[in-house]
Amino acid sequence: MRVTQESDDVNEAIAGELRLMDPAVRSGAEAARLFDPEFVEVGASGRRYTYEETIAGLPDKPGSSADGPRYEPSAITGVLVAPGLVHLTFETVFDGRRARRSSLWRKRDEETGWRMYYHQGTPVPPEID
Repeated sequence: MRVTQESDDVNEAIAGELRLMDPAVRSGAEAARLFDPEFVEVGASGRRYTYEETIAGLPDKPGSSADGPRYEPSAITGVLVAPGLVHLTFETVFDGRRARRSSLWRKRDEETGWRMYYHQGTPVPPEID
């Protein structure tokens, strides 16, 4: 089976997403390289977070401690929306709480590689499948 550029791009974005769930990456310098300088997140509260706020706060956020709970991702799928832009959707369980997530990953050039450009997570109440 021949791997297409589209599947390579999607797989690279998925690999970046998974690295950002690793506590060692979240609490270290690698995390800053995985976020696009124009990154924006809309949190579950509706609050908007910028690149600077995210990088400054990431080491203290849940999932960043080696001895704490970890994100458990599932059903990760992706699609190449346009050249250099991948949309990922997936679910996570973290400390018993489910969330549905969506991320856009952007690649501007070979040197910087794939970086998260946008992220949104929506909590899933226990009564919803």
